[in-house]
Amino acid sequence: MQRSVQTIDDVIIRFAGDSGDGMQLTGTQFTNTSAIHGNDLATFPDFPAEIRAPAGTLAGVSGFQLHFSSNVIHTPGDAPGVLVAMNPAALKANLKDLKAGGMIIVNTDKFTERDLEKAECESNPLEDGSLEGYQLVPVQLGKLTKESVKGLGLNTKESDRCKNFFALGMTYWLFNRDTQVTESWIKGKFKAPYDKANLQALAAGFNYADTIELFHSSYEVPPAKLKPGVYRNITGNAALSLGFVTAASLAGQPLFQGAYPITPASDVLHHLSKYKDFGVITFQAEDEIAAISAAIGAAFGGAIAITTSSGPGIALKGEALGLAMITELPMVVVDVQRGGPSTGLPTKTEQSDIFIALYGRHGESPMPVLAASTPSDCFWTAIEAVKIATKYKMPVMLLTDGYLANGAEPWRLPDIEELPKIEVEYATEADAEGGFLPYERDPVTLARKWAKVGTKGLEHRIGGLEKQEGTGNVSYDPSNHEYMCKMRAEKVRRVLADVPDVEVYGDTGGIGMVSWGGTYGAVRSAVDSARAAGLKVGHVHLRWINPFPANLEEVLRTFDQVLVAELNLGQLATVLRGTYLLDLHSYAKIQGQPFKVSELLARIQTLSS
Repeated sequence: MQRSVQTIDDVIIRFAGDSGDGMQLTGTQFTNTSAIHGNDLATFPDFPAEIRAPAGTLAGVSGFQLHFSSNVIHTPGDAPGVLVAMNPAALKANLKDLKAGGMIIVNTDKFTERDLEKAECESNPLEDGSLEGYQLVPVQLGKLTKESVKGLGLNTKESDRCKNFFALGMTYWLFNRDTQVTESWIKGKFKAPYDKANLQALAAGFNYADTIELFHSSYEVPPAKLKPGVYRNITGNAALSLGFVTAASLAGQPLFQGAYPITPASDVLHHLSKYKDFGVITFQAEDEIAAISAAIGAAFGGAIAITTSSGPGIALKGEALGLAMITELPMVVVDVQRGGPSTGLPTKTEQSDIFIALYGRHGESPMPVLAASTPSDCFWTAIEAVKIATKYKMPVMLLTDGYLANGAEPWRLPDIEELPKIEVEYATEADAEGGFLPYERDPVTLARKWAKVGTKGLEHRIGGLEKQEGTGNVSYDPSNHEYMCKMRAEKVRRVLADVPDVEVYGDTGGIGMVSWGGTYGAVRSAVDSARAAGLKVGHVHLRWINPFPANLEEVLRTFDQVLVAELNLGQLATVLRGTYLLDLHSYAKIQGQPFKVSELLARIQTLSS
């Protein structure tokens, strides 16, 4: 039988199974192969919240969604067209998201009575007719994988661990992907006999799909027409790390990171620890307070200092953040947001830390706040945050989220030689002549002098008590305290000189969609869809939360209606209302999941009617 190859524009595929089934690895390998193929892509890894939930249960389902396309895309997609389900729990947890008529590749070996019970299935979905509206592809993955690795001396458990590569081989055939990238990775990752076992399982899956005529046809997604250059696939946390390393290099100073492991920010520590040869010092502290305190100490010593965490850790850092503010030392505080409050949803994404970023410190303690919009944008946002912190001599809060941190996209490598240097100024011995004044300010930026520890004649008082303007001595004078509070607030306002005006994508008038952070892709896609349907819609995406761009109010007032979309209960909408006295609409979602384009489009259509 001669099977056809159909050319299509894009595919959304989701791999789902137990957290021990290797779904993240499988999805990552398919992603890397698609990146090499030249597709534009976006990923959404979805981890279970439990570290090791009971196998086969709904709580233990791990998923990886990949959207790859021959066109430029902005999101991992709403509804997968293909679902690879390794057990009943994976099928049950993900079936609701599958596109009508979509394909289900299912591991039938795991549909025993016990497996169905653990997944809380009242009947077997492979037999009860509930899957009639889909293209069902039943495969005995366990049995076939075991046969493919026979003779290598693996026991049953070890053989079963290879089944994700068997499934990956099948999908490689289905979408005409080359297996070479994954083969090379397996050879470098695994030792004998596991390298050979995984290679044989991958090849067996590919050949099984080919020889058994498992699918009626295969599909080809041509490369995307991206801007010429050298690309690599990158996650948000990896891009953030490279951004900080690059920023320190542009400043010509060492980089220090003080961090305590916390999901989903831990990978920044893991990535940065690999760059010791670039003057990077990573310090895994015993707790969040020690981590930020070490970063403050590094800033006092003249280093490019950062501390990374997630919402619960930012709360613990609150007092030390006030110390960084009053000492006016440059550093970057990264908040990779996750679901809250308290411990919340460690592996799920959210945008609910605007209030803590703006107000989560004792006293009048304003801080510049900016947010990355895509995984690759984390690189540029890190550089921008370092630039602002060192120029204005104060801590800067950088917001990302779990969706950006773990998601991936193609990133065009910049020409390092074309990146502008970050000019860092330190006080010198000449400043000591006539007596060193550590709080003497630059007339434009209001930045105080940054004195490296050990520089002759620059000894000065440091600490959390209120400072006297100029001398930095401890002061309890009421007028001086008010003056210093106003001065620190004014310094944040002067950051506006480095904040570009906001631009409108699409139409003015009509509905103005406002987004910030990781919601960029979904909102932009929804606006494109709405405009294609004839609706008058514009998009304003905010990179800067504090200070807001100078022209933001003027731009927002050009719309008939303003709709603010964010993954919280309306925090940015509240700040915009309070700042500009605007009558606006809030579209809030707080389910630990990113926006779907269809959700946003439906809200736009409702407002338009």
